[in-house]
Amino acid sequence: MNIEIRDAVDPILSEGLSGIGNVRHGFFTRQGGVSSGIYAGLNVGLGSDDDPDLVRQNRGRVAAALGWPGKRLSTPHQVHSPDVVTISEPFPEGDRPKVDAVVTTTPGVIIGVLAADCGPILFADEAGGVVGAAHAGWKGAFTGVIENTVDAMVEAGARRGAIRAVLGPSIGPENYEVGPEFEARFAEVDPDNRRFFSPSAREGHFMFDLPSYIVARLERAGVDAAHTGHCTYADETSFFSYRRTTHRREPDYGRQISAIVLTD
Repeated sequence: MNIEIRDAVDPILSEGLSGIGNVRHGFFTRQGGVSSGIYAGLNVGLGSDDDPDLVRQNRGRVAAALGWPGKRLSTPHQVHSPDVVTISEPFPEGDRPKVDAVVTTTPGVIIGVLAADCGPILFADEAGGVVGAAHAGWKGAFTGVIENTVDAMVEAGARRGAIRAVLGPSIGPENYEVGPEFEARFAEVDPDNRRFFSPSAREGHFMFDLPSYIVARLERAGVDAAHTGHCTYADETSFFSYRRTTHRREPDYGRQISAIVLTD
């Protein structure tokens, strides 16, 4: 592996979220970190086998890039669930809730989710009073993490029609092959879900369009939805990818973070 890692932390920004005055956000890539080897760059995965001190340095760089140097990042222990937690203060690194989405109304509390092919979604209401972050792999999206995050934001004071949601870098349909039982599971719940699958080169298998499925669920939940358009599998220089690692039979993989914070 020959990945060029730059020193600068340069997250991808969404125009929609950047237009909210008291919200700062970033879909961070692997660029700008201190990890090396298969974790080269900005690996923020506390659950990876990377050196924990390097991971903490990388997480510190994320906080600084968002304008809050020294702040702890509140990222949950993700378990591919539909569950959401609303917080008013950062949670301890060693006591992270086993959920897949976080909502807050408290300025200075940096919330985020980690991903390496799954869909990271950042949310903010137009008034800048409520923000959220959700980890939506196929299972979380399928079982309701998107809708539950929106509901939690509304309960916290957001107006559903004023929520902007942006899906960050995730695996694209050209690189996400699934078996027939996977497609059947989606079609059984809603036959319209077949539109997110196309035949693959392997007989009886399909290519799954996870980003389009997530955006459709966001729109159905009544929020303004967008996608940054990046594929984690295809762009090794910028992103970690669980599936790419699996195909190479590497022992582990890094995780990138998507994070958001209210400034006042």
